[in-house]
Parts: sequence; structure tokens; C-alpha cells
Amino acid sequence: MSSISPRLQELLVAVIVFVFCGVVAFLTTTFSKAPDLFIGNGMQPRNFPLFLMLLTAIINVLLIRQILKAPPRQLTAHSYHTWGTIALMVVFYLVTVFADMMLAISLVVFSLCILWGERRLWVAALLAVLTPGTIFLFFDLVLQIRFPKGILTNLYYG
Repeated sequence: MSSISPRLQELLVAVIVFVFCGVVAFLTTTFSKAPDLFIGNGMQPRNFPLFLMLLTAIINVLLIRQILKAPPRQLTAHSYHTWGTIALMVVFYLVTVFADMMLAISLVVFSLCILWGERRLWVAALLAVLTPGTIFLFFDLVLQIRFPKGILTNLYYG
């Protein structure tokens, strides 16, 4: 792929993202409609993936605009960042399964901040509290989707 210009490589990634969005959007049409008895005032199972794919497509358009406006520069690889991030994904899974998803999000957000170079611990800690809190409130209050039981979610759900 080295014979392809960096700009074309970046645009190829954007095209792949559009194809992914299209496939996921199509797959949501195969979801059966959930009875109102089960979801109440909540949303249908297909709506959230469609919303995410629409949001992803909009961000992808912004990415294409940025690529066309200014070509990307070559970045140096930082392998410990990459492997550390992969390791944190495993940690996220393990903490989610054995403890709590909100706790896992907090732990991983804080660790990612430190891993990728944030020196102010208070900023990393603030993000580690605000991110899962915002996600939890959005899903619980706006989308009316409950999270699985865990250490922190049990405090809220009772």
C-alpha cells in the first residue's frame, strides 16, 4: 500500500467507514420490532445503531473534508501506546464482566489519559468520573436503557 499516496490511503479508510455504516444500517432493518410491553417509552432496538451510524457518517464527512483541505502528515509510531491501549481493552472486558461496566469505563479512561501523556492527574480523574457518569445518565434517563448489574450500578438501581 506504500505506492498509494497518503491522501488516497486516508480517503480509502473513509470509504471503508461509509461501507461499514451502510452494512450496519442495513442489518438494523432485520431487527424485529420489540413489543411496547418490553420497551415502554424506550427506543426500538434498531434506532440506536442507526443513530450511531448516522453520527459516524457525519464525522466521516468532516474527516474527508479535513483530508482534502490539508493532507495528513506522517506520524511516528509509538508502539507502547498501541499495545497499552490493547491491554486496556482486555482490562475493560475483565472489569466489566467481573465487577462493573461503569467502574471499567472509569478505570480505562483514567489509564488511557495517563498512557497517552496527560500529566495533570486531576484532568484524568475528572474525565474518569464525568465520562461514565454522562454515559450512564444519557442511557438511563434519555434512552431509558438499563446497564447490567454491578458494583456501582447496584448503588443506583438498588
